[in-house]
Amino acid sequence: MFAKWGSLAYRRRWVVLVATVALAVVGGIWGLGVFDRLSQGGYEAPSSEAARANEVAQDAFGRQGGDVIVVYDTADPARVQQVNDQLSGLPGDATLPVPPLFVAPDTGKSLAVITLRSGDSNTQMKQYAQISDQLQVDGLDAQVGGLVPTQKAINDMSADDLTKAEAVSLPIVLVLLIIIFGGLVAASLPVLVGGLAIMGSLGVLHAVSFAADVNSFAVNVASLLGLGMAIDYGLFMVGRFREELAAGRSTPDAVRRTVMSAGRTVVFSATLLVVALAGLLLFPQGFLKSLSYGGMSAVAIAALVSVTLLPALLGILGHRVDKLAMPWRKSKVASDAGWRRLAGRVMKRPVLVALPIVLVLLALGAPFLGVKFGEVTEKVLPEGTPARVAAETINTDFAAMSNSGLKIVVTGGPAQADVERFVADVSAVPGVGDARVAAPPSADGVWLINAGLDQDALSDESKQALSDVRALTAPGDEVLVGGSTAMVSDSLDAIADKLPWMALLLIGATFVLMFLAFGSVLLPIKAVVMSALSLSATFGVLVWVFQDGHGASLLGVTPMPLESGIVVLMAAMVFGLSTDYEVFLLSRMVEARGRGASTEEAVTAGLAKTGRVITAAALLLIVVTGAFAFSQITMMRFVGVGMILALALDATVVRMLLVPAVMKLLGDAVWWAPGPLKRIQERMAIHEEAPAEDEKVPQPV
Repeated sequence: MFAKWGSLAYRRRWVVLVATVALAVVGGIWGLGVFDRLSQGGYEAPSSEAARANEVAQDAFGRQGGDVIVVYDTADPARVQQVNDQLSGLPGDATLPVPPLFVAPDTGKSLAVITLRSGDSNTQMKQYAQISDQLQVDGLDAQVGGLVPTQKAINDMSADDLTKAEAVSLPIVLVLLIIIFGGLVAASLPVLVGGLAIMGSLGVLHAVSFAADVNSFAVNVASLLGLGMAIDYGLFMVGRFREELAAGRSTPDAVRRTVMSAGRTVVFSATLLVVALAGLLLFPQGFLKSLSYGGMSAVAIAALVSVTLLPALLGILGHRVDKLAMPWRKSKVASDAGWRRLAGRVMKRPVLVALPIVLVLLALGAPFLGVKFGEVTEKVLPEGTPARVAAETINTDFAAMSNSGLKIVVTGGPAQADVERFVADVSAVPGVGDARVAAPPSADGVWLINAGLDQDALSDESKQALSDVRALTAPGDEVLVGGSTAMVSDSLDAIADKLPWMALLLIGATFVLMFLAFGSVLLPIKAVVMSALSLSATFGVLVWVFQDGHGASLLGVTPMPLESGIVVLMAAMVFGLSTDYEVFLLSRMVEARGRGASTEEAVTAGLAKTGRVITAAALLLIVVTGAFAFSQITMMRFVGVGMILALALDATVVRMLLVPAVMKLLGDAVWWAPGPLKRIQERMAIHEEAPAEDEKVPQPV
């Protein structure tokens, strides 16, 4: 199938070129509209008790305050009245009536709580833009915070970080590709694929935004994966094409064989990564779903462009792919002698190589055993950001008005005496501060109770208090407990419920697809174990830095519990990428094995042919993702640093040292499969074309 597609792409190269570029450009231009439709919501589990508590309270009492909170540096009655008068003039189509300021004479400050009319995050951004200039009062310092200003700050910084990351990474990537390929024409091709992949993914996200909320981080993820994977895939495709030309093949034959070999591996690897990202759709949070849409579209389009546009371009260029060569390019094919020697040394002492590496990876992963999860707060913003400063002032000077605490909804129209007894029971729960009825009961008998917490909203004590309050006997039909602690706790429970299914999906898909591709039972198992080791080590280091605070000051981040959604995203990406490199390595080993090579010869051949390419691909992807390590937003910095760690470990220590050592220890058993499964694989697998007789297997040194 892939050989036929390669021949077709060559014959219709101009049609394929024009059609692919036109679709990507048109999609990208239209996709720019997604930036006006991005949201910052979707972190909660929609069907959780906390979400239902919020819905019932909103239906009974209307939208609750706190969308925008402003701190004014005055407690003077005359000035407070001036502020009240100005806020009462806010446009009614944007805000609900603003209650009088809450004054704290001991701090010399006053607080305004403003509720926007809409509950939709995109509309809220527009409504906040209508009133933001009217929140300032002449002669007074105003600190503007709350959920919507914080979301806007994150949105703005994310867009700014994305622009800077691409502006910094693309020139560096191009320079590295010129060094790797030794020529400007060959180096420019993967960058072209990356640009088109980003444009296409923006179009997909814009289309998705009409059916579901798209979190702003989905664009960052799409950009990161679209550019990174397109460059990786382009590197493999162009490298294989040049290899085929160097072997003396004609341009049509080189294109066909490139698509048949490297193109097949690209599609297979992209499928595994798309499946890994599809695992995010299992979770109820809209945030994770939108990240899945962004990641899947970027990877799929990168692979699609790589096996359509690139073969067409290569067919047009032919030997001119080596035009504008650099002075240091002395030969058409780089020597693989160094990688062959490395493979030989590793396989001479496989136990001495494998055992220390496994122990070190397990030690690096140990801090993850103490991981704590939290939510996206103002702390993801840099210190000194106005929205973060405002939140810190509110938490210090107006603790009773902060977003922490429990919001308890009682339904069924219970008697006031029963509600008062329940409030007393809530106040008696360890870890709960003062509990009080927030408002008279609604017309349908719904009561709203606010209860403070003695500790931080996400502490273990507060989570236990939440559990104890939920265990109390309801005075009416039902008690629903919401608030930030409940929202995070319920979201974590929802993720924990779906996490085994995601793991099953990743492992199952990896096993099935790799078995069909390679015909071995042990190779997929080994790939899963290698990816798990790489993943655990990466997360262990991230916990040690971002949660425990070791070196956090060097990165400019505030130590805090990890956001669970980002951790799940990282798990999918790291697992998918580590399997991706495994596939490129194993494909050459299996190719050599198919020519009759022994296990040791096949391992040597695979490492010799892919060692330089995988290392180069990892380096390029590190540059792309590393740009996000300098993001202003802690979550994106977490992703950037995590990807650098994962790629550095996986493409060097794991793939170049641990995999050859383990395969040497397994010996010929690594290729084994039961007879019935083998027959199924032979019927269903997409086989490589048998290599030419003049292709020799590199011998181990």
